[in-house]
Amino acid sequence: MKTLYIDCSMGAAGDMLTAALTELLPDADGFIERLNALSIPDVTFEKNASVKCGITGTHISVKVHGVEESEDMHEHHHEHHHGHDEHEHSHGDEEHSHEHHHDEHEHSHGDEEYSHEHHHDHEHNHAHHHSSMHDIEHIVSDLKLSQKIKDDIIAVYNLIAEAESHAHNKPVTEIHFHEVGTMDAVADVTAVCMLMDELSPDAVVVSPVHVGSGQVRCAHGILPVPAPATAYILKDVPIYGGKINGELCTPTGAALLKHFATSFGDMPVMKTQAIGYGMGKKDFEAANCVRVLLGETVDKTDDVLELSCNVDDMTAEEIGFATERLFDGGALEVYTVPIGMKKSRPGTLIRVMCREADRENIIKLIYKYTTTIGIRETLSRRYILERSIETIETPYGEVRRKISSGYGVKRVKYEYDDLARIARERNLSIDEVRKSVEETD
Repeated sequence: MKTLYIDCSMGAAGDMLTAALTELLPDADGFIERLNALSIPDVTFEKNASVKCGITGTHISVKVHGVEESEDMHEHHHEHHHGHDEHEHSHGDEEHSHEHHHDEHEHSHGDEEYSHEHHHDHEHNHAHHHSSMHDIEHIVSDLKLSQKIKDDIIAVYNLIAEAESHAHNKPVTEIHFHEVGTMDAVADVTAVCMLMDELSPDAVVVSPVHVGSGQVRCAHGILPVPAPATAYILKDVPIYGGKINGELCTPTGAALLKHFATSFGDMPVMKTQAIGYGMGKKDFEAANCVRVLLGETVDKTDDVLELSCNVDDMTAEEIGFATERLFDGGALEVYTVPIGMKKSRPGTLIRVMCREADRENIIKLIYKYTTTIGIRETLSRRYILERSIETIETPYGEVRRKISSGYGVKRVKYEYDDLARIARERNLSIDEVRKSVEETD
């Protein structure tokens, strides 16, 4: 199975993901030419070699009107006050102390010690367009891209819009992106969505995300890292802080990871075919980069024990209760089969699947909650799909869905308990709720 692993031990930002994924392509320069040929308004892409802690990788600079968003721009004096809560960056600019009046701040993985006044008067033409979701959709619709890539771009921005809506307690229709609505941010999201489409991995595994630590000063006061929008996007995602004082994972980086990840966790066993390093600007004790590995993973198998017994003197209620207790005790699966026993008596085969480490406990539970006087054991090999659970927002609230992939297939199933809850609350059938959730997913 073609698998992409993304190492976020130094967080993630849009430009760093772009740079890392570009290194996986056989013709990286040709891809940059295709990006520039898109004619994203006023935007040009440049690819440069970058070295961090002795490792050579790629830095992608996105220029708008010929100027790259960087710490140098923060020395300009602009006369608008936006109320910036989030700071979109690429791991740099950490030695600034500026008062941020923005909701989203695109920078370069740093800006950790913010306290300098940020007064912009629009002396550079490309800066600080405040785009609504409608504006983003209009920009994207004009790009010469497949509908799938356009849908991915909008989905990433929807994640950010939902996070901003939650952070500011405003409807999504009233959310105006600040720096993540500028053309350089649109360019980052577009580039990553194009790269993911071109690479087309069957599975995307993302490491636990290093979000940084400390606090960020903004117009509303001092906020903790991760900032509110980033924290909201990364719900249900394994994240951690660390010794680096500052914001390592940006809202755009978080949204891209959340959208494309099929699972989060350690690197799977894989035969690596290509490795990419996307570099930030600033230097830290650890290499300031996102690393990606593309390769083949073996479809998943594991060995389990099957413990079986036959009973002919238990009621259906007693068998149901035993099944519940076995699941609570760590059983992977419990199921029953009607059988014919000696003297033509009808009976029930109870079969329990468990890990070898749980064998003794499961045997004790079978004897405690069933009437059997003997248990059979068989070692079985399972061929299983990789599984992950993610939570999506729907008009009815949050709904969990299980994603299973492997052996060339991918399946999505919504959690019954969530569908049933909504059905009871709305006086609808399960089928009506499922169809409505599918339409909004």
